[in-house]
Amino acid sequence: MPRPFRRRVLYIPGYDPIPPRRYRELYRREGAEQAEIAGYRLSFGARADRSGFGWAVNGDFDGQATQTEYEVLTWADIVQRSMGQSIAATYGQLIRTAWTYIGSGALFRLAQLRRGPVIAALYPVVVLLAELAISLALGLLLGCAAGELTGFGWWLGLPLTLLICWRGLLLWQRLDGHIFAYYLMHDYAFTAQLGGAYPAALEERLAQFRQRIAQVLSTDLDEVLVVGHSSGAYLAVSVLADLIRAEEAPQNGPHLSLLTLGHVVPMASFLPRANRLRADLRDLSASPEVTWIDVSAPGDACSFGLCDPVAVTGIEPPDRQGPLVLSAAFSRTLSAARQKKLRFRWFRLHFQYLCAFDLPEDYDYFAITAGPQTLGQRFAGRHHSPGRIAHPVNRWVAT
Repeated sequence: MPRPFRRRVLYIPGYDPIPPRRYRELYRREGAEQAEIAGYRLSFGARADRSGFGWAVNGDFDGQATQTEYEVLTWADIVQRSMGQSIAATYGQLIRTAWTYIGSGALFRLAQLRRGPVIAALYPVVVLLAELAISLALGLLLGCAAGELTGFGWWLGLPLTLLICWRGLLLWQRLDGHIFAYYLMHDYAFTAQLGGAYPAALEERLAQFRQRIAQVLSTDLDEVLVVGHSSGAYLAVSVLADLIRAEEAPQNGPHLSLLTLGHVVPMASFLPRANRLRADLRDLSASPEVTWIDVSAPGDACSFGLCDPVAVTGIEPPDRQGPLVLSAAFSRTLSAARQKKLRFRWFRLHFQYLCAFDLPEDYDYFAITAGPQTLGQRFAGRHHSPGRIAHPVNRWVAT
């Protein structure tokens, strides 16, 4: 009896303050649904390797057994600290972040790629300013009325105006779990705070990720698959670029693969001080040691769908190896009923790459992460999807 195909998945989330157990619950729920649709079997349990947080998944694909251990490389604590901002500090972030993208010219160049993610970037700015305007207008209205009615004028009206405005802003902040303006503002501010350079805490965490991946590469596996979603996509690029430059990928070790999903690379790589990320994109794209597949979808308004992250950044090397840019094709792989259900649910669509598809084609997240083929084998012979955007539009290309 042939031994099972063995894989380790190391997943790097995007800017997400939620504990990693959310990803386990999502994987189990959606994986069970996808297995039923696609006709294979998955079972879930605890990992043998208890380092970090993760789970095990065993598969049966037409009689081929597979064993996968899935691990989440967490940086939620860094995200949580960056989100612990007061209302005043958040509005300060708004001003600084807007200036970073507008003053550097990045915003106008991003708009040449996809309007969806640019609108998503402008959304928290517009909403936060609208919240401030509504709160201030209500404060002025009630403050002036109170001053007039009591005869105290601005002696009462001004402090009452400020108090009502402040209470209104507090109310908006409490409602942000439904509006997401503060969350998105913190997200974009985190990327822009150093003009695209990584803060020290994040650099330290990326070094830890690299050490973990190097450790896993030294074990007896068929594939080590690194998955980066959203802003986790460019973090995965930096981690693997560091690992390859340090020659920590053994020549006779497991296949090393990178799957980037719903990337937002230009939001960082188009900034003036993102030299490190641009060098990482250039070096990794020329590396034969890694099979890199990038999957996105034009229907995902929160990502740069089908934008080649290396080419549009303007640092494509002559000996480029990857990534292969593919579409998840939501319009074909999701039923009409599912598309209707997800309409205007932008965040849910942004996570669709990690979920079940009603009409799966060659992109099946659970077959990729738990199936009997390496990433390279699964997409061998494929070409870039039609509609790939590859023209360089970035102004800042220094590495």
